[in-house]
Amino acid sequence: MPQHYPFSAVVGSGDMALALALTAVSPSVGGVLIRGEKGTAKSTMVRALAGILPQIEVVTGDRFSSAPDDRGTDTPDGPLPLDAPTERRPVRLVELPLGATEDRIAGSLHLEKALSEGVTAFEPGLLARAHRGILYVDEVNLLHDHVVDQLLDAAAMGRVTVERDGVSVEHAARFVLIGTMNPEEGELRPQLLDRFGLTVEVAAPRDPSLRAKVIRRRVAFDSDPEGFCATYAADEQALREQIVAARERVGGIEPTDWALNKIATVCAGFDVDGMRADIVTARTAAAHAAWEGRDRITRADIRVAARMALPHRRRRAPFDAPGLDEELLDRLLGDDDEPDPRDGGPGTDGPEGDQGDDDHTGDHSAGPQDAGSGASADTGDAGDTEGHEPPPGDNAPTAPEQSDPHSGSGPEQGDRTNTNTDADDPRPDGDGAEQDGGVEKDGKAGGAATAPGTVAAASAPYRTRMLTVTGTGNGVSGRRSRAITTTGRRTGSGGFTGSDVHLPATIRAAAPRQAARGRKGGRDGGRLLLNSRDLRSAVREGREANLVLFCVDASGSMAARTRMEQVKTAILSLLLDAYRRRDKVGLVTFRGSGAQVALPPTSSVDVAAARLAELPAGGRTPLAEGLLTAAEVLRIERVRDPQRRPLVVVVTDGRATHGRDALARSRAAAAGLASLGVASVVVDCETGRFRMGLASELATHLGAEHIPLGEVTAEGLTDTVRARTDYTNAGTRGPARDDSARDEPTRPEGEVA
Repeated sequence: MPQHYPFSAVVGSGDMALALALTAVSPSVGGVLIRGEKGTAKSTMVRALAGILPQIEVVTGDRFSSAPDDRGTDTPDGPLPLDAPTERRPVRLVELPLGATEDRIAGSLHLEKALSEGVTAFEPGLLARAHRGILYVDEVNLLHDHVVDQLLDAAAMGRVTVERDGVSVEHAARFVLIGTMNPEEGELRPQLLDRFGLTVEVAAPRDPSLRAKVIRRRVAFDSDPEGFCATYAADEQALREQIVAARERVGGIEPTDWALNKIATVCAGFDVDGMRADIVTARTAAAHAAWEGRDRITRADIRVAARMALPHRRRRAPFDAPGLDEELLDRLLGDDDEPDPRDGGPGTDGPEGDQGDDDHTGDHSAGPQDAGSGASADTGDAGDTEGHEPPPGDNAPTAPEQSDPHSGSGPEQGDRTNTNTDADDPRPDGDGAEQDGGVEKDGKAGGAATAPGTVAAASAPYRTRMLTVTGTGNGVSGRRSRAITTTGRRTGSGGFTGSDVHLPATIRAAAPRQAARGRKGGRDGGRLLLNSRDLRSAVREGREANLVLFCVDASGSMAARTRMEQVKTAILSLLLDAYRRRDKVGLVTFRGSGAQVALPPTSSVDVAAARLAELPAGGRTPLAEGLLTAAEVLRIERVRDPQRRPLVVVVTDGRATHGRDALARSRAAAAGLASLGVASVVVDCETGRFRMGLASELATHLGAEHIPLGEVTAEGLTDTVRARTDYTNAGTRGPARDDSARDEPTRPEGEVA
C-alpha cells in the first residue's frame, strides 16, 4: 500500500489544516472547499487527512460499511443479522474522478447480473463506498453542475436514493465531502459554493526559508517514505487522539443564547442569504471549542467559524471576489466576553483566559498542538507540502489578509484573497504587469506597439440575447448550443459506450439472434440470450458548452465619448452569460499597430472580466491583425480541444486604419476566418445618425450575424423586434405580434420550436 505524506509534516497551512480537522470532528459542518493556485499541495493535505482519522468498526462483508448499531436493519443487500461479525478498518478516502457519471456515483443496475442471470440487482456507487469516510473531489469546479449538486445533496441528507433502470434503492451515505479547486480554471456557481460548509484559501509562501523547508521534507519523503513517516508517527497519533477526544466532547456543547445572538449578529451584518450560514457557523464554532478542549463556545470560536463559513457566502455575483472584512467581523463580535455560567459574570479567569480580547483564534495551551496549526507540537507547522505561509503572529490560526479583495494580486488572482502576510514580501504591490500578453497596470498593452490610451469602466451587466452555434455538436455538456451529450432528452440509440444502456434497443438488437443462440420459441423458451454485441447506449440531445472568443476593437475610434464604456458593459454582460452557460472564454484585443491575446481560452470568466476592466482604448485600428490573431487562437485551441465548437464575437465599428490597404486586408482576413467554418457574430459599435455601415460589410465577409450594440441586450432586441413588427403590421387588425422568442436563454429539452 503506498505511503501518503504525513499530515503533521506539511509546512505552514493553518487554515486548511484546521478546516479539515474541524470537519473530521463534526461532519455535520458540511465539508470543506479548498481554493488555491496550482502546486500548493491541496491534494496532498486531503490524502494525508485519512491517515490521522481513527479506525471505524464495520459489519464484516457488508458493502455499505454499516456500523455495529445497524445490525438488524435493512440494507440494499438484505437485512443485517443481529449476530453479524464486525471488524475494524481504516477510514476510506474515495476519490471521485472528473469523468464519473451519475450511475457510477449513486449506483445503478448491476448490468452483468441482469444480462447473464436475468435478475435485478443493485451495484453500489462511489457514495456507498464513501459512507463513514471521506469523499474527495479534485478540481470540483470542473465537474458538471448536476453532478456537484448530487454530491452536495447526499452530503446534506446523509442518504442516497436511486430510482433508475428498474432499481429502487435507498441507503445511508454519511461522509466528509472535500473539494479542491484552482479558481483560475473556473468558478463554482454561487448556489453551489453555498452548499459547502467551509472554504479556505491557500497560496504558496514567499519566505525562502519556508520554501526550503518544503523542499527538504519532500526530498526526504521521496527518498525514504517509510522512514520519513515513522519520524512523524507520534505526531500523527497525537492528532488522532485529539480528534477522538473532540468528537466525544462536541456532542455535549450547547450554544448559549449569548453565542447564538453573536452568530446571528455576524451573519446578518455580512448580509448573507438564507439561514445556512448561521447554522454552519454555530456547528463550526462548537467543533472548534471541542477541538480546543473547551465545553462551551467562546468569542474566539465564533471568529474562527465566521472566517471559514462566511467568505464564499458573500459572493453574490459571478465577478464578486470572495473574502471577509475582518475589521467588520471584529466590530460585529464586539469586545464583550460571554457570561461564565459558573459565577454569573464575565469569564476572564477560566480555561479560556483572555479569549474575549484576543484577535487570534485559539487557546494556545489546549491540545497536543496549537489550535490552527494542525501540526506536531514540536514543529508548529501544519499545512502544505508544496508550501503555505504559517499564520501571522503566534501559531494560532488567523484569517488571510482581506484588506481589499480587488487590489494587489493582478487580474488573474482577482477572485482570491492574498494569504501572504510577510511584511518583507519581495513582490511589488500589484504583482507587476499582466502575463500572457495582458494589459499592464499603466494602461499600455504588452506584446504590440501601442499608443497611450484611456481606460473606461463598465457599467452594471445586463441580460443578453441568446447567441448559439448553428447545427448540432458533440462537445462537453453545457447550456448554449444544441449537441449530442451525456445528458438531455433521449433521441435514439447507438453503439455501447460503457454506460446509459438503452434497454429497448438492446433487446431489439438481440431478438433476431435468439434462434441461432439456441433459445426455443414460446413462453417456455427461457430468458433472453444476450451477449456484449447486443448492447446499445442511449443517444441524448442536450446543450453543449462552447468557446466564446471575443475579438475587441480598442482603437481610438472606440474611445470616443462613452462608446468604450458601452462596449465594456456589453462584453461584461456576454461574459456573465458565458459563465452561466459554462463556456470557455478568450480575449483578443487590437489597437495601435497590432493585436494581442489578452487572455488565452480559459474557463475562468473572472480572469476575463479582470482583463477587460483594465483594457485601454486609443490609437489606430489594426482590424486585419485582430482577425488573424483570432484565427490563430482558434487553430491552436482546435488541436487542444477538438470537440468544443467556437463562437467568435467581433466587437468593432468596422473601421480599419492601420497599414497599407487596411480595409482590403481586413476583408481578406475576414474571408479567411469564414473559410474555417467558424460561427461568428459582429457587434456593431457604430453610433450616431450618419453611419458608414462598415461593420455590416465586415459581417457579410465573415458570414456572421450582424448585431447593433443596442440589440445585445435581451430587452433591446425585444424593443427592436416589436418596433419592426409594429411597422410591418401598420394598418392591420389586432395587436402587433411580439416575435421575441429568440431572446429566451434556453429552450426546455424536447420542446419543438
